[in-house]
Formats: sequence, C-alpha cells, structure tokens
Amino acid sequence: MLILVDQDDVLTDFDAHFAALWRAQYPHEFFLPPAKRTRFYLSEEYPPHLKPQVTGIYTQPGFFRDLPPMPGGVEAVRQMLALGHTVRICTAPIDEYEHCVTEKFQWVEQHLGRAFTKNIILTADKTFVRGDVLIDDKPEIRGACTPLWEHVLFDRPYNRAVNGRRRLDWSTWRAVLAL
Repeated sequence: MLILVDQDDVLTDFDAHFAALWRAQYPHEFFLPPAKRTRFYLSEEYPPHLKPQVTGIYTQPGFFRDLPPMPGGVEAVRQMLALGHTVRICTAPIDEYEHCVTEKFQWVEQHLGRAFTKNIILTADKTFVRGDVLIDDKPEIRGACTPLWEHVLFDRPYNRAVNGRRRLDWSTWRAVLAL
C-alpha cells in the first residue's frame, strides 16, 4: 500500500508549538487553546488585527524545524515501513515559504533520518499525487485532479464536524487502515 502522510498537525504538532510560542510572545493578547479550534486555517481563528502576529509566529526562523512530533506519528511511520508499505510525506508549503520548505526537510531528517528526506513530496496541490490513502487533517482537499487516494482524516478539533470519512489518530491507525 502507498500511504501518503501529511506533515503539519499530523506528524508534527503545529498547534501545540504555535500555542506555546504565542503565549510566550503575546501573553496578554487573545488566545485560543488548540482544543477549541473550529477552523482549519489558524489565522482565521484570531481577530483580524492580530493576523500579522499570528503569521509572524509560524513564519519565524526555526518554527517548522522545531515542531514537536505528534505523539505516536514517527513510530507509526516506522511500523508502516516495517510492514512493507511505501510511505511518503505529502506536505504543502505555506505561502511565506522562505523558512518552511528547508525546515520541513530538516524536521524529517532529525526524526526519520536523512535517507527518508527522499520520501518527501512537497506540493500545493495534493490531488496530483498518486497513492492509496492520504492521511491529512485538512477537512477538504481540492485541486486540479480527481484524487486517486482515499482521504483518511487525521482527527483534529477543527475537523470533527466532517462526516462520511474514515478518521484516525496515531493510536488507531492500524485498525482504521486495516493493517
């Protein structure tokens, strides 16, 4: 099976890292705990006047490189590989990509090894990528093509209203994917 795995908020805990940096840098500003998020795009969760500060956090040097691993994610990827599956990280860069792209590779090297960086697919349109399943937290994935993969939703607070899709977290991935 060819398994595509998203990086941000699937393999990495983007929300927790953002929250920690936000609380440290803006302790007296509005704060939304990650568990209360209702929208996929973080910047839509904060008042418009705070958007420059929000984007400033996740565009600063080191943000993507220093993301903590999502509990169980790296081990799940290793187990998928051990079971003989092909695993690719299929991730999209943010619009302000200057640090994001390099740091996504650095993160993979640090947590899965340098050789695994050859398994990164960096694309703004995941519908172009072939696979059997795509494990992704984004509620709806649209693009230029009809996807050849099944979108398996990685459980996050902001996508819990989505119905009709298989859903997993790293504690349930084997059962959900029937591996």
